[in-house]
Amino acid sequence: MLKDRFGRPLLNFRIAVTQNCNLNCVYCHREGEERKDTRQTEMTVDEIVKIAEVAVNLGISKVKLTGGEPLTRKDIPEIVEGIAAIKGLEDLAITTNGTLLQGLAEELRRRGLKRVNINIPSLNAEKYAKLTGGDLRHVLNGIKAAVKAGIHPVKLNMLLLKGVNTDEIWRMAHFAEQTGTILQLIELEPINLDKEFYVQYHQPLDGIAAELERKALKIEARRYMHNRLVYHLPNVKIELVPPIENTEFCAHCTRIRLTSDGKLKTCLMRNDDLIDVLTPLRNGASPREIAELFKLANQKRRPYYTA
Repeated sequence: MLKDRFGRPLLNFRIAVTQNCNLNCVYCHREGEERKDTRQTEMTVDEIVKIAEVAVNLGISKVKLTGGEPLTRKDIPEIVEGIAAIKGLEDLAITTNGTLLQGLAEELRRRGLKRVNINIPSLNAEKYAKLTGGDLRHVLNGIKAAVKAGIHPVKLNMLLLKGVNTDEIWRMAHFAEQTGTILQLIELEPINLDKEFYVQYHQPLDGIAAELERKALKIEARRYMHNRLVYHLPNVKIELVPPIENTEFCAHCTRIRLTSDGKLKTCLMRNDDLIDVLTPLRNGASPREIAELFKLANQKRRPYYTA
């Protein structure tokens, strides 16, 4: 297992397989990537799998596919199957807007997908359309399909926006209870957003955390996920995802990212220390040489926020 200079283990690998998306969410941070044309640099299935295999051989045990919208790639089943077959991998997940999931859930599970996070900011169709440009019915169908396919757990990512959807928290919790899913309440990040937008819509989690503490039967901390708290209510689990702008989050970070154009990214907040692994791979670099680039990136990892 790799550890950085601050003793933080490297356990999680987030791979952005594309920057393309079929929605236009007003709050999207694009995994911290700067917007660019990736049509000529998007990684192939084989390249993604080879890079993931190097990561797993270095002790990384969990991989999550992100975007953009990963399901816009026609070859996403092949990507999932290739990564799932890597010896030593413990967990493979996807974060998706869910709109394309209905027709893919069963195949993705069969190919090796274990978990899915589905972004759903509202259960109000008009509000959902305004926030994302999409059709809520497609997301709801995707959620049902994922549950029916046996993907577990299915998590609902609800990004909180002040004055927009905070009145829907308990409605969403009830929906999670009905569908057998887990609700994640996410605090808005000031990444790739206008300052005015962030100031207007940022909703701290403190109030809901206090309410959940009163109602929870049990509270657990996810040690290797930034010590996030999971609240076990009588019939549903609710997890709080605090913003990265705090020392607790950074002190327990176990992630490294791969951008959609094949660069190792040490932190969601940074783009000044990217390490290109795709170009060396295309130029014939061996797995050992790619592993050295991972080690270099790991040594560059450092808490963005410190006490």
